[in-house]
Amino acid sequence: MLDSQSAPQSAPMGLKLAALAMAVAVVGLPVNNATDYALLAASAIFIFSGAVRVQKSAWLAAVAVAALAIAAQLVLAPPRIDEGHNVFLPGGGALERGLPADVYRHLAEEFDRQYPPTKRCKAPTEGCWLGHGFPDRPFAFSADGIFNKSDMSRSVTELDFSDPVWLRLSFINDMRYNWYPGSDVQRASRDRRFWMGVHRWHLTMPWFEMIRLPAAYAGGQLCWRGDVMWEGAEARFALWRGDGCRVIEPADAGRRVVGVGIVPESLAMRLEPPLAVRLLLLGKGLLALAGVAVLALLLIRFEPRRAILPFLLVGLSALVIAIDDASFLGGMRPFDGGDDGLFYDGVAQRMLQHLLAGDVRGFLEGGEAIFYYGGPGLRYFRALEHLVFGDSYLGYLTLVLLLPFAALALFRRFLPASWALALTLMFIAVPLGELFGSTFIDYAKWAARGFADPAAYIFFIAGLALLVEAPAPAVGGKFVPALFGSLLLALGIAMKPIIAPAAAVFLGGAGLYALYRRQWPRLAGLCLGFLPVFSIALHNWVFGHALVLFSANAAHPQVLVMPPSAYAAALYELATFNFSGGNLTRALLQIPNWLSGPAETYWTVPLNAAGVAILAYVVVRGSPFDPWLRLIGAAALAQHAVALFYVATARYHFLTWFLTMLVVMVFCCQVGFDWLCRRYPALSQGFLLHPLSRRIAGGLARLEKVSA
Repeated sequence: MLDSQSAPQSAPMGLKLAALAMAVAVVGLPVNNATDYALLAASAIFIFSGAVRVQKSAWLAAVAVAALAIAAQLVLAPPRIDEGHNVFLPGGGALERGLPADVYRHLAEEFDRQYPPTKRCKAPTEGCWLGHGFPDRPFAFSADGIFNKSDMSRSVTELDFSDPVWLRLSFINDMRYNWYPGSDVQRASRDRRFWMGVHRWHLTMPWFEMIRLPAAYAGGQLCWRGDVMWEGAEARFALWRGDGCRVIEPADAGRRVVGVGIVPESLAMRLEPPLAVRLLLLGKGLLALAGVAVLALLLIRFEPRRAILPFLLVGLSALVIAIDDASFLGGMRPFDGGDDGLFYDGVAQRMLQHLLAGDVRGFLEGGEAIFYYGGPGLRYFRALEHLVFGDSYLGYLTLVLLLPFAALALFRRFLPASWALALTLMFIAVPLGELFGSTFIDYAKWAARGFADPAAYIFFIAGLALLVEAPAPAVGGKFVPALFGSLLLALGIAMKPIIAPAAAVFLGGAGLYALYRRQWPRLAGLCLGFLPVFSIALHNWVFGHALVLFSANAAHPQVLVMPPSAYAAALYELATFNFSGGNLTRALLQIPNWLSGPAETYWTVPLNAAGVAILAYVVVRGSPFDPWLRLIGAAALAQHAVALFYVATARYHFLTWFLTMLVVMVFCCQVGFDWLCRRYPALSQGFLLHPLSRRIAGGLARLEKVSA
């Protein structure tokens, strides 16, 4: 039983969000490192799995604690280090004008040695670095510097790196440095060995690192690997080659040290503070930890058993991500040249700079007067992500970590608890979805690569979990779930308009049902929540003076590979027995390409074809099934129809196969399993009574019991 000072588990979500916001305020913005993020993630799990207190005295005490923790951190703040970095490309003028002459001269000499002028790519060559932009300032813009100003890129409290990916250099994914393999200067290389997740990416861009030594660091030391240039008297810089350490003298206060990173992976630096600064750094961390812990104790009535499953889901998800590409957990990986990720993040950085300069119109324009390049939503998400999470991709990581929870909520709606939990754990940890359905690693991989597809599907799945009514009639007709559910579907379309048919089918069916049941609040919520989707067309009209519903590349021949006219031409070829046009061949190949599924192999065509057949049966003739499941199936069929026209790239259709998997699993649970037991009783009994099966079932039952 909950005490009188606690709200029930169905208390307004606003109170829990307020508690989390206070925890974020104590930690401080930007949240751009794994330690702070892990602290807030653990806090979020305890907050949302516990019962929030509603007593005013508890909230007043929490506000006082948060204010005290923030004030104490400001008073005891360690000295900040001005830090600047940038790509180094000779030419363009900004670096030559802004860097000390000794520094620029040495960097240019090192660049010529590493990239001889006689072997450089030519400007007309596609992807050549000489044909793209150059730095327009001596130090790159950094989102880390929004809240902690510096005349360089940013100000930091620590400097310790041996891998620039974890230093989170903001210029890495500037769209101006969109170099392809034809360039002699490359962006990055990838280590494909599966155990190299922490160091999956190796930056190969030429760059430099500059710091200004604070007076408080006298008595500490700076250690390095590679070449550094140390400022001396009269602003002259002395070159120190190789590995070494040097004690920081009082005379070094305010002087600059430059690390030379022209040769890939040649530079590492570690600034070791004196004891007084170490104590301040330790005190700041302890104050943040204590402040968040006290806030949670004041506002949340903990239910540790309910936190077991969320910690398990997050832990498994983080482990899968770390194995594939650990830089997604707090680093900044270099996106591939010509990739969607580089475009979205590069545009987002420019948009954020417009916003910080007060140019709201430039921010809203989103880099294009008429949206063309994929879904328009991710660039806005990226800009806001950098505002909160600095030079990291922890915002997108949060979205990916929420996917298992949204999937579990949807599975629980239609499947028994043990089935839903088992399917969720398999979805995360066992990549069987590569063969049929979809698997968590696919979403994590493409999100880490910076593509919009995973974000679209996560929003859609979360929206379904909110919109699908529970069987109890008391839940029907609520305004708030309908509002936010349809809003999530609209956000999904903004991320990737290709899912619009599924959203239209599902929302159309949900709206008609609400109208039939006269659930006016629910109908109003559905309409108001989905209304923002039309802002995409409004943007194209206001900025581009053209009526484009979503994006202008919807009819691009590399995307729309089989338009209706091609099918008409294929029918004409079949009727006239004239196959010289090749349209019939293309039409026939489109079907196995569609049914190849996430694995993109023809070996999985029979399995996927069976799944589509079951999906069609449930939708058309499955009256014993839940009407909401049939509506989800209809949405999935709409997306399958899209695959008959558009390119069968696997990432375009993860949502389609996820929804198909859901319907098929419900069919197997309600029909297929009973049929199997009747048809093969001995085999079924042997499987159910096997010790391993019983242990798995018992473990799932215990996990469900303690987390329910």
